[in-house]
Amino acid sequence: MRNLFFYGSLRHLPLLEVVLGRAADDIDTMDATLSGYRVSAVAEGPFPMIETQAGQTAKGVLVRGLTSDDIARLDFYEGSFAYDLVPVTLSGGQAAEVYVPQAGLWTADGPWSLTTWAEKSGEMSVIAAQEVMGYFGQRTRDDVAAMFPVIRARADAQLRAARSLHGQDSFPGHVEVLSRTRSYSNFYALDDITLRHSRFDGTLSDSLDRAVLIDADAAIVLPYDPLRDRVLLVEQVRLGPIARGDRASWQLEPVAGRIDPGETPEQAARREAKEEAGLALGRLEKIAETYPSPASSTGFYYVYLGLADLPDALAGIGGLDAENEDIRSHLLSFDDLMARVARFDLANAPVVMAAYYLAHHRDRLRSEGATDTPDRE
Repeated sequence: MRNLFFYGSLRHLPLLEVVLGRAADDIDTMDATLSGYRVSAVAEGPFPMIETQAGQTAKGVLVRGLTSDDIARLDFYEGSFAYDLVPVTLSGGQAAEVYVPQAGLWTADGPWSLTTWAEKSGEMSVIAAQEVMGYFGQRTRDDVAAMFPVIRARADAQLRAARSLHGQDSFPGHVEVLSRTRSYSNFYALDDITLRHSRFDGTLSDSLDRAVLIDADAAIVLPYDPLRDRVLLVEQVRLGPIARGDRASWQLEPVAGRIDPGETPEQAARREAKEEAGLALGRLEKIAETYPSPASSTGFYYVYLGLADLPDALAGIGGLDAENEDIRSHLLSFDDLMARVARFDLANAPVVMAAYYLAHHRDRLRSEGATDTPDRE
């Protein structure tokens, strides 16, 4: 049996329950402190780190009587953050171990508060941990570390879905999930699901075998300059057309990207415009909140029109090297945009949706001018 000192997010009992795989009533904890250490927030993620610091004291809990199975589960979870156990002596004299990050990996970013973390990231972290621990015994901790950004994004999407207000008048039927197995997981995940559901005649359906692509939510924005009456589209290679055998592997589309945990869809749209096109957006107008393919994917789109200043010099190459992005920006007049839509030249549903929204609201936007676009030089 081993005793561990937890100073960070594992003090949150719902998270500790998921990681250990047992109820809090079966976990022996007591308040404890560790002298000579400082706890800080991590700039790169919603979690804390600990490091030696003379004159500082870390507050936390001592978890006693952990089994070898417990330690294996904890090593898998904490190891995916590149944290490893080191022995320490607590302020009360108890011998314990604590998870310490590998040197130089994370950046300390000021004080860390368990209460603030629980309010902002607690629910998301618990859902993410459920996925992480589902890989225990199947994937390595390095595999999970590489997937953590998309795991968090998928967890955040679940929370956003739970707050959704659409479909309030839909059929209030019952869905019974008989089994759910993850067949694949990396950038996306694929689940095989066996289910039964209520039918409109009041009966229950037969058992159905289905599969669903597990994706994160995305923010999508069509930048529009009301003075120049033109839009910006980005072009990049896309796997969907490649896998389908489409001759056009490079596609024209709006600015788009995954919504990161802690972001609103609007914040994600603005960030992606900066990253993909070096573009500062003015007012955002919501076009739609929609599933692009609800029959087969959890993917959900927040689609916007973004007022912007679109001078000639904006066209060019952009994207983040860290994400291996190679993105070319194009400026199209409104007439060119609609002509391409009319001849089915744009095979991207969000851009077609946004184009028709723009066509409907163009006169209003042009009459309002550039009052809500970024300052023009």
